[in-house]
Amino acid sequence: MRLLVTGGAGFIGSNFVHQTVRERPDVHVTVLDALTYAGDERSLDPVDGKVVLAKGDIADPDLVDTLVKDVDLVVHFAAESHNDNSLHDPWPFVRTNVIGTYQLLEAVRRHDVRFHHISTDEVYGDLELDDPARFTPDTPYNPSSPYSSTKASSDLLVRAWARSFGVRATISNCSNNYGPFQHVEKFIPRQITNVIDGVRPKLYGTGENVRDWIHVEDHNSAVWSIIEKGRLGETYLIGADGEVDNTTVVETILELMGQGADAYDRVNDRPGHDLRYAIDATKLRTELGWEPRYRDFRDGLAATIEWYRTHESWWRPQKDATEARYAVLGR
Repeated sequence: MRLLVTGGAGFIGSNFVHQTVRERPDVHVTVLDALTYAGDERSLDPVDGKVVLAKGDIADPDLVDTLVKDVDLVVHFAAESHNDNSLHDPWPFVRTNVIGTYQLLEAVRRHDVRFHHISTDEVYGDLELDDPARFTPDTPYNPSSPYSSTKASSDLLVRAWARSFGVRATISNCSNNYGPFQHVEKFIPRQITNVIDGVRPKLYGTGENVRDWIHVEDHNSAVWSIIEKGRLGETYLIGADGEVDNTTVVETILELMGQGADAYDRVNDRPGHDLRYAIDATKLRTELGWEPRYRDFRDGLAATIEWYRTHESWWRPQKDATEARYAVLGR
């Protein structure tokens, strides 16, 4: 199989590439990544010499066409994905998440290439904290930020191209990922690296907001299950029953790192901060037989902390610039 992974130098994409090379040595992998601040060529060091890296923009139709025509499958991770950044400047999110996805869809349509689209549970908006419901593939879209609205737009493009033009596509909407190679701007690695630096973690608002956490390796094993066994035109939700409120996440990080559970500071909440995400992955589990490896969030978090402790050379170059941006925002 010849595989093109967009965004393959980013967090989830690079882990997908590592897992693919390790578990499927017969797959020839090409990575397309713009190598913006959130994409890091060093994230591909573990597979150096085993993949081809093409530096470029998924919104570039000529480049996309050149790469797509020579592969059997495109797995589309590339996205602008940080909510705070989307509130500050929405345009990069429109360009990458909407226009970039359009260019990829047109290319796979021309060359009849199988397409899997990686999306987020944030397209569904949020749930009340005391609501027993969880997101399903039939939940109406209700995005609340420029980021989630552009991801919702890209999902709808994929659905339309599948129905109108017969593009052989599937979609997965996943809950919040954590694990190795995640940029330090994100919630969990930011808190871990702050503690390593002797800085008190920062918690938005009351800390009651709930996320449904999944280890990145579990996410990517589910993606392969969908590629190999999923029904074309279908949407599968990926989750590991990992609902945890933000206060518990911070306090668990502190405990696992030998700090007092109250050694953090509260900062002003961000605008439009969704209350709760929760995934119902029944369709994925019953149809495709997928199960997560990290069933206990605490175990996955401990492994993630150890990775950041032992890979400071990877995250250190990002840290100062990230904290400078947050300082301007008062967060």
